[in-house]
Amino acid sequence: MACSASTNPLCKLNLSHKSKPKKSHSRSLLFFFNTNTKPYPISYSYLKAKTAVLSKPLLLTGGKSRFTLEAQREYASGEEAESLVSDATNQEAFSWSSVILPFLFPALGGLLFGYDIGATSGATISLQSPELSGTTWFNLSSVQLGLVVSGSLYGALLGSVLVYPIADFLGRRRELLTAAVLYVLGALITAYAPGLGILLVGRLLYGFGIGLAMHGGPLYIAETCPSQIRGTLISLKELFIVLGILLGFFVGSFQINAVGGWRYMYGLGASIALVMGLGMWSLPPSPRWLLLRAVQGKGSLQDYKEKATFALSKLRGRPPGDKVSEMQIEDTLLSVKSAYKDLESEGSFWEVFQGPNLKAFIIGGGLVLFQQITGQPSVLYYAGSILQSAGFSAAADATRVSVVIGVFKLLMTGIAVLKVDDLGRRPLLIGGVSGIAVSLLLLSAYYKFLGGFPLVAVAALLLYVGSYQISFGPISWLMVSEIFPIRTRGKGISLAVLTNFGSNAIVTFAFSPLKELLGDENLFLLFAAIALLSLLFIVLVVPETKGLSLEEIESKILK
Repeated sequence: MACSASTNPLCKLNLSHKSKPKKSHSRSLLFFFNTNTKPYPISYSYLKAKTAVLSKPLLLTGGKSRFTLEAQREYASGEEAESLVSDATNQEAFSWSSVILPFLFPALGGLLFGYDIGATSGATISLQSPELSGTTWFNLSSVQLGLVVSGSLYGALLGSVLVYPIADFLGRRRELLTAAVLYVLGALITAYAPGLGILLVGRLLYGFGIGLAMHGGPLYIAETCPSQIRGTLISLKELFIVLGILLGFFVGSFQINAVGGWRYMYGLGASIALVMGLGMWSLPPSPRWLLLRAVQGKGSLQDYKEKATFALSKLRGRPPGDKVSEMQIEDTLLSVKSAYKDLESEGSFWEVFQGPNLKAFIIGGGLVLFQQITGQPSVLYYAGSILQSAGFSAAADATRVSVVIGVFKLLMTGIAVLKVDDLGRRPLLIGGVSGIAVSLLLLSAYYKFLGGFPLVAVAALLLYVGSYQISFGPISWLMVSEIFPIRTRGKGISLAVLTNFGSNAIVTFAFSPLKELLGDENLFLLFAAIALLSLLFIVLVVPETKGLSLEEIESKILK
């Protein structure tokens, strides 16, 4: 789109070029020295070489930066301006060593969520055993067992409700610090519970931590990592959830024959949460969140810019306040201002259900809803019980096969991590959900007329977890973290997390009573029908976001 021909030149610079440089394979950052002419593309490498001969850098904070911002605003009416900043961000130079810690400590929040799933699989066997529980209240009803298993999920649900109105106030870092504290308290109370009531309180507190961690973790990673590896890192966070499940299975298999082994299974989470809390304490706030607070008018713009620059410098392992970080913060501030059109107020509750925000919520919320109601929490939380019914009657045998399933789950997640930024989101979702539907049909067939072949149940479980880990597992949380517009991102993700844990808690709690009511074969048949419905949703509604920055997703997909 052409610029207005009546605009006067912003400034005149002689860059001593003889001809227009060839367009590189990398995306270009556009600067406009004279708006009476066509835009002149300059790559970062070219700009760096040319500005080296000037007495001062071209991009600085203060007066000099007005050149960049004003020049970009002159072109803001064009389609190219939508990707102006994001294109540069996509090509950001970084070292992998500098992104490890900002990813690792938020990802531990996901590991602790996964650990709860894996540990609960063994703890439900230990807790109900007259010989192994170490309690006098081991004879739990199906409703009481459902409350123990889903107690952390109800806590996560309440945590999601709690964080909704205060997410942008707390910020991603403080949210994760709070989650770590809740994890520690919940794990310790559960481990030392003298009765069922205190046990449920501990499960609820631990769940509060899950709710905050699963909201703040994807946000912090998405807002602090380079755009070109965002898909990989957020998918790696799913890998940490799987590592947590596997760790829970391992601890369960080692402690299953110990009296009161379920206490050790739950209590170990406190030590991991302590590492998470100390790690988050050492990290800076999200630079994007700091700039968001600035454009919301929550403080001095200059102060927030300085804090954001310092935070980005620390995240990238650069000297405090370095010029590269200053330039990136200026560019990001422009994109935040462009995306956050109304600078006077934050997105309201109802705004999430309007226009582009509603479209984002349908996509993100729909994915995390189907992620749960296709039976995922039931298959994982009750893996030990399913395996016992499949012929592995000894508790130790069931927990050992659970470990095998956890290892396979880890391997399949690794495949998804390696391919998510290559193949894209939609192909992995379509292929994986198709596998989920087939595996659920196999489980139904096993309970209906293939009961003499226990390996069918094991194969179906392996197919289920493998298909889940290349589709719903990593892709749902990835798309939730990237699909919402910046104005309502905090609240939108809160609602998506709320939807996820709400449906997770309902399915997990209802699994045992529904199994008694419908029978195993009909329950898994119901899950298979829902999986087919979710496949239709993906084909018709879910877009491809591979290779797009957060700002490009908002401008090109949601509008």
